[in-house]
Amino acid sequence: MDYTWDLSVIVRFFPVLLEGAALTIELTCIAVAMGILIGTAIQVSSIVKAAKHKVISTLSAVYVNFIRGTPMLVQLYLVYFGLPAYFGPIPPLVAAIITLSVNSGAYVAEIVRAGIQSIDRGQLEAARSLGMTYPQTMRYVLIPQTFKRIVPPLGNEFIALLKDSSIVSVIALEELVRKGSMIAGRTFRSFEIWTAVAFLYLFMTLPIARLVNYAERRLKQND
Repeated sequence: MDYTWDLSVIVRFFPVLLEGAALTIELTCIAVAMGILIGTAIQVSSIVKAAKHKVISTLSAVYVNFIRGTPMLVQLYLVYFGLPAYFGPIPPLVAAIITLSVNSGAYVAEIVRAGIQSIDRGQLEAARSLGMTYPQTMRYVLIPQTFKRIVPPLGNEFIALLKDSSIVSVIALEELVRKGSMIAGRTFRSFEIWTAVAFLYLFMTLPIARLVNYAERRLKQND
């Protein structure tokens, strides 16, 4: 079979693919922002209150282990097909944001935990000896230093989630992969379309990786 590369197909449908890419970036930004809030809140509250409320740390561990131990596709199905049995229909966009945010929150929680544990315990003891409460110590001493150390893994989490967001195409949310699938089905030019999709993902992830490297160098200079 003689197959000829047809660049005109990519040119014709490129604006449509860009619309899908824009939604992919939007979903990722929202999910990572929510994930940072969820993960940081869970990890910090678990550490601060662990001494008095073991239930909090236990629930945090269950949440993190469940999310990290199950496929994101299953989590998406639980939200999109499972929750409507109790709360009514959930729009695809809302289901995607919930799933990606909850998933990201578990991984961010582990990133924050590792960052906090990497800080010399002597700094915690010094802050407490100065009369700081545990929350004050976390806010003014540990968290600022932790942030510098977790920038690279947070950047990697953003990149990973941007690529994994393609999973939401299974619930007919028209992000980049869904757009590519629809165009390939209409034109029967799968190779050209999926090549364009692959390069769009590459063009989205490379600037983020460079930005993370730049931020890491700047933080080291400030040290």
